[in-house]
Amino acid sequence: MTSKQKIEKNKSFHDIDSKKSRKSNPSINSLDINEHLELFRKMYLIRQFENACGQNYANGNIRGFLHLYSGQEATGVGALSSLKDSDYIVTHYRDHGHALARGLDVNRSMAELFGKKTGLSKGKGGSMHLFDASKKFMGGHAIVGGQLPLAAGLSLSQQYENKDGITICFFGDGSTNQGIYHETLNLAAVWNLPILFFLENNKYGMGSSIDRVRAGGLDFFPAMNTYEIPSMEVDGMDVLAVKEATEIAREKILKDKKPFFIESKTFRFVGHSYADGQKYRNQDEVTMWEQKDPIIVYPKKLIELKITTNREINKIKSEVDNIISDAIKFASESEEPSLNEIYDDILAE
Repeated sequence: MTSKQKIEKNKSFHDIDSKKSRKSNPSINSLDINEHLELFRKMYLIRQFENACGQNYANGNIRGFLHLYSGQEATGVGALSSLKDSDYIVTHYRDHGHALARGLDVNRSMAELFGKKTGLSKGKGGSMHLFDASKKFMGGHAIVGGQLPLAAGLSLSQQYENKDGITICFFGDGSTNQGIYHETLNLAAVWNLPILFFLENNKYGMGSSIDRVRAGGLDFFPAMNTYEIPSMEVDGMDVLAVKEATEIAREKILKDKKPFFIESKTFRFVGHSYADGQKYRNQDEVTMWEQKDPIIVYPKKLIELKITTNREINKIKSEVDNIISDAIKFASESEEPSLNEIYDDILAE
């Protein structure tokens, strides 16, 4: 098969090949009702948070760039629900979903996007730089691929201090064309770092699809053989599959004392940024992926299996809607940072 034929074959990964993918649907009965409802609550919280961000960006309350996580909730929630308090999280600039999945304060997160003093970074970070060191959430990073060596450093510190934890590093498919991606993979393999490389492959980078910019087609995880890093592909629209895959990866990292690589096949329902016209893809493809929307599919499955009821799902939605409403109110009424603080918390050598 030629490279061109391979690209043609891989133009859509809407239906992932079960022979090479972890989409084997882990037993839905492996979790109790409260665990299922918490997974749904977090996914719905992220979706409503992102919807509110989009509205407030359009209204001028959020400035700069805005990259929404809508559609990818099952990936973020599934992965982070499997981590421990001792684990570090480093991510990219599409970071709202990861922050909320880790349990960062909703009010302070919204205030940070509004640029207010009550924000997580006192309004100085904005949408792409949500941080909370108390939860070992070491931030979103605007430089494409810039989070990778930082994650390696955190992982090295865990190894050096013999800590019982891992570092998970989220990155998108667009960052894999950066040299630092390969450098970090190589270093992590050579030093046997306790790091989980987590690729959120949503098929599109900034303004183009993978098959237009990558010679190797849509699959990234097979290339990990080059670095002797074990890898796994997972259906990123299935929160239980992602949760199971992450649990397996974390256990293997700590047991084998080697890095691991997960490629999550997911999809963003919105543009690369809020201002993206999305001329590089058609609406039919978006509509196709919306049929796998975890916010709809997951609760529907729980109701069908009589694990929960439509009434309970609607109750969660109502509670979350109130949380988002309160967050917008908190952010709107919060104080603007003083100009006297412009140089505070800045280190220059």
